[in-house]
Amino acid sequence: MTSRLNPYISFGGDARQAMEFYKEVFGGTLALNSYGEFGRQDSPEADRIMHGMLETPSGFTLMGADSPPGMPRTVGDNIAVSLSGDDDAELRGYWEKLSAGGSVAVPLEKQMWGDVFGMCTDRFGIQWMVNIGEG
Repeated sequence: MTSRLNPYISFGGDARQAMEFYKEVFGGTLALNSYGEFGRQDSPEADRIMHGMLETPSGFTLMGADSPPGMPRTVGDNIAVSLSGDDDAELRGYWEKLSAGGSVAVPLEKQMWGDVFGMCTDRFGIQWMVNIGEG
């Protein structure tokens, strides 16, 4: 898979409804994964969306999720830029440059879904998410 760059929106509990709405607007294929699918079956957020991705016939990609408990979410700054793909060296290079002089919220490391993932804010205040597919 080539690397892709797209917006990633954080929602406050209505990610499923929002992503379904965007599918109605733009068409395409929508994939939704809940927190319950990734080990939180008995938690209050089990039905909330951990990751959603809409890929449209026009070539748009839109990702979104419900913010996990304890993670701050402020309307207006609840959009990050996502970089994803399977080119480990390329994506790690982007990560190193983006996080230099900024702050790291989630270190770039293996996650429960099997990929390597990290979140940082660059020195200009822009939030970035980097996901390196492992297979």
